Amino acid sequence: MRTGRAITAAVILVVGISGCKSNSGGSDANVQLNGAGSTFVYPAMSRWTAEFTRIHPGMRINYQSIGSGGGIQQVKNGTVDFGASDNPLADQQLAGMKPMVQIPESAGPVCITYNLPNLQQPLRLSAEAISGIFLGTITRWQDPVIQRENPGVNLPTSNIVVSHRSDGSGTTNAFTTYLSAVSPEWQSKVGKGNAVQWPVGLGGKGSEGVTEQVRQSPGSLGYVELTYATQNRLPVAAIKNQAGQYILPNTGSTTDAVNAFSDQLSKDPRTPIVNPPASAPTAYPIATLTFLILPKDGPGMAKRAALKDFVTYIINDGQQIANGMQYAPLPDTMKQYDLQQIGQLTAGGQPIQH
Repeated sequence: MRTGRAITAAVILVVGISGCKSNSGGSDANVQLNGAGSTFVYPAMSRWTAEFTRIHPGMRINYQSIGSGGGIQQVKNGTVDFGASDNPLADQQLAGMKPMVQIPESAGPVCITYNLPNLQQPLRLSAEAISGIFLGTITRWQDPVIQRENPGVNLPTSNIVVSHRSDGSGTTNAFTTYLSAVSPEWQSKVGKGNAVQWPVGLGGKGSEGVTEQVRQSPGSLGYVELTYATQNRLPVAAIKNQAGQYILPNTGSTTDAVNAFSDQLSKDPRTPIVNPPASAPTAYPIATLTFLILPKDGPGMAKRAALKDFVTYIINDGQQIANGMQYAPLPDTMKQYDLQQIGQLTAGGQPIQH
């Protein structure tokens, strides 16, 4: 992981799979896996591939952090071996693709990050304030709605500079799903999706682009995955949940959001986890599960075995790494679901063998 002004948009690391045989019957095969998609999960993905390097030298993995929309399109076109998206594919989307296995691999908070150098404590924002800012009805830091939530705080007199994603993004989908849940005006005027017609703001490509815009512009505000803010030493807001509590984004509050929807997730892992009910007073209100999208079948026994091993590692040992990076680890029930789904992967129609 590299700290600094922005997180590098791609990771290429050398890793290998011990004992996987090539189709020609050779010993350890030199296999390259290509993946693309979510910038939200990129910080964890880079660590997962780095740790996998130590265990399996010899194979090459390339993950391009191009946004969930791009990753979905590339896996659909068959130009990558796996995709990553914060927005799960609906049944209608899956029907237009060759058979896919779709599994949640972690959960994380979508945080509101801002550039207010003189603020000494976390900014507090309600759903009313956030929706108003992104609708363009709240334009000043000293708007009464924001001042009411931050009593005694010396807010600047300047206007709010809004930053949002310009590319197709699962982070945007999670954020606009939250806004649609808490604001009828947002739901009717803008709605939710990987890409929307933003009423106001400047577009940045990827979470990296939004982070850089906020970092460079005093008085600005945007939404990104938490690691992008913390690595760039940008503060994040405490968001008011349905229980009336202002909650900071972190591993614990995201886990509480996941647990708040445990019944629904057991029936459909694609259930959104935004705006948890008041019965979960410590849950962070803007969080999302992230998903791996894997072709159910593909050519090359060695490559498919490598893919299965890598994804199995993410679901098992990789969860501890994700937890240390402010992503919420998967509940055991969801891990079992994932491992059952991974077991369906085949190579040329045959069970995967090592």
